[in-house]
Amino acid sequence: MASNGLSGMEKKVAFSLASVFGLRMMGLFMIMPVFALYGQHLEGFSPLWVGIAIGAYGLTQAVLQIPMGILSDKYGRKPIILGGLVLFAIGSLIAASSDHIYGVVFGRAVQGMGAIAAAVLALAADLTRDEQRTKVMAVIGMCIGFSFALSLLVGPIVAQYMGLTGLFFLTAVLAVLGMLIVQFFVPNPITQAPKGDTVATPTKLKRMLLDPQLFRLDAGIFILHLVLTAVFVALPLDLVDAGLVKEKHWMLYFPAFVGAFFLMVPLIIIGVKRNNTKTMFQLSLVIMMLSLAIMGVFADNIWMLSAAIVLFFTGFNYLEASLPSLIAKFCPVGEKGSAMGVYSTSQFLGAFCGGMLGGGAYQLVGASGVFFVALGLMFVWLLLTIGMQKPVLLKSYTLEANIKDKNDAQIMATELSQLAGVVEAIVVLEEKVAYLKADDKFNLSEARAVLGSVQQVV
Repeated sequence: MASNGLSGMEKKVAFSLASVFGLRMMGLFMIMPVFALYGQHLEGFSPLWVGIAIGAYGLTQAVLQIPMGILSDKYGRKPIILGGLVLFAIGSLIAASSDHIYGVVFGRAVQGMGAIAAAVLALAADLTRDEQRTKVMAVIGMCIGFSFALSLLVGPIVAQYMGLTGLFFLTAVLAVLGMLIVQFFVPNPITQAPKGDTVATPTKLKRMLLDPQLFRLDAGIFILHLVLTAVFVALPLDLVDAGLVKEKHWMLYFPAFVGAFFLMVPLIIIGVKRNNTKTMFQLSLVIMMLSLAIMGVFADNIWMLSAAIVLFFTGFNYLEASLPSLIAKFCPVGEKGSAMGVYSTSQFLGAFCGGMLGGGAYQLVGASGVFFVALGLMFVWLLLTIGMQKPVLLKSYTLEANIKDKNDAQIMATELSQLAGVVEAIVVLEEKVAYLKADDKFNLSEARAVLGSVQQVV
């Protein structure tokens, strides 16, 4: 039986949670292209503190991401998500009312305390069938990418007319909109029988860190967001030095991001059709390294910088979209939550370190120095990918399951998971179906036989 598409509820879940995620990430991203330019009136302003202010949210996100996910297990997803959005709004208001850069840094840190990524992804897992979960996560991922592109357009425009204060007030409004969506549009979790964790389990974190394939991906997302944050400490100032007035930066960023998106598509298509993800992954790293080299060498040439920005976002878009999928494919069966917890923590910690590195390097060696340091880190990542394995391709199956209660569903899931070739099995009582992920060793006839025997027993 062919796998069906998203149900009506799953579509609602995908787009409502993607909207929450997108609004919040847009609130974090909008400061990146403008703070170095529009924050110069703040007391205590310096390139180092610019970097700290841009990346401050990453530290509190990294520290609290896993604990907030665990709290969502205990107290429910929605209360934790709503509380996180409240903290985000409070942090935005603190930053908006500050006339000293230290106050902005504190406000950004409070924004980061609303670490809801793990809880949102866990809620998405609660509300979707495993067979369709990848599609839902893809919608959320695309919305994050779109929010980043939109922030490059909206951030400079809002800062031009309303200043940093107006920008931070807007982020507070976005947090309130997110709260309304969670309260009135996101469904409440239904009872399912998912296999494995949906948020990080502390006892499994060490195993995630020691897994060589996962370590490569966690180190990669750390470096990717470190480089992104560091570049956006230096790049806005460099563009001004190259002759592009700050009011027109959005005219460069947004078209470059959109153009890069279309350049990324062939990389995805080739990687999927030829099952050559590793090569496309490494090619994206080389593209980003080339862009950083151009930025470093041609720091005063606006046309070369424009071309470099397009290349930068081409590689960045592909890597940002590929990494979560690879994490899901390489993580041990039933341990997605723990794997994604380490991944998210690495991502936000990279943003914090990138702000520190970008601000410090700019203050010491200028914009070109920042770009060359980032280039060196990307080269380290490229070396790490040498031992990267190709993910195993799995096929998905949907089978009818005549079951009466949760106990029957658990028995059937256990029996199916023990079949040769079955990597993951989930039985959904409400849908009366069994979803399987299996490799080439899987025998569909055996699965149907198991279903028949279990149904006779129950």
